[in-house]
Amino acid sequence: MSSTKSILDLGYTFNSEGQLRKIGEDGQPSNESFEFNISSDHQECQANYEVLGAAVTDHIYHLLETELNLIRLPVPKGSTEKNGTFIFVSPEFDKQDVLLVLIHGSGAVRAGQWARSLIINDCLDTGTQIPYIKKAQAKGYGIIVLNSNDNFRGDNKISHSSSAEEHANYVWKTYIKPTKAASILIVAHSYGGILTVLLADKEKKEFEKRVKAIAFTDSVHGYSGVKISKYLKQVSKNWISSTSPLDTPMKTPDFDITRVSAGHSKHEMTSCKCIDSVFKFFDEKLNES
Repeated sequence: MSSTKSILDLGYTFNSEGQLRKIGEDGQPSNESFEFNISSDHQECQANYEVLGAAVTDHIYHLLETELNLIRLPVPKGSTEKNGTFIFVSPEFDKQDVLLVLIHGSGAVRAGQWARSLIINDCLDTGTQIPYIKKAQAKGYGIIVLNSNDNFRGDNKISHSSSAEEHANYVWKTYIKPTKAASILIVAHSYGGILTVLLADKEKKEFEKRVKAIAFTDSVHGYSGVKISKYLKQVSKNWISSTSPLDTPMKTPDFDITRVSAGHSKHEMTSCKCIDSVFKFFDEKLNES
């Protein structure tokens, strides 16, 4: 649902480097960043943060549409934003040979975000999926951006999106499966890894035929209960949080997907730090197919 206040209403804007800054007296971004501790009352501070977070979510949606020319598609079909949610897709996403699917983690993040805290406290390039979308656009890929944490309207569950799992299943069957893409690529962060392996298990035949590469970023798919298949091991790699240099091989149990370092020790930074390696991996897998 649309926030009642925008980031501008709250006195913030993003500067030319994509950093959230308070608006100065001259109407331009100042050097003053967001301050969580506005009082000694933690609940008041958190409430203020959530208001800003909602405004940031709306702003990212706006950027996806205006700067990246993505289009909203309803979940479920025929719903409105009053009783349903939406995903974002690139124009003619269903006609491209290669389709990139982006799946964020759990929590407060919504479509287009990897980590809301990074968007607020660091910058757009680290906290959003925008760099991935731009790289995919440059390669001519179709793009689908899931919105798997948007599950309620008020107290009411959204039909076909009452949980992240239900959302992913619906988007796969309704929007991904009917596309012409012979090659599907997936980037799945954190809990998005669980959604991915569950889909791979549930849609096994179609998934193994068309999904050519999966880049997990600090995925927690080990909690899914799904046994990792030989196929998943062949097409996947998991960039995990580590102090080791990017792409350093990490200790991987025999039953799991190959782990390499994402080049950063913070969980929420993994997706942005390994982006070049992810697209190199995709190129390699597409060349194999």
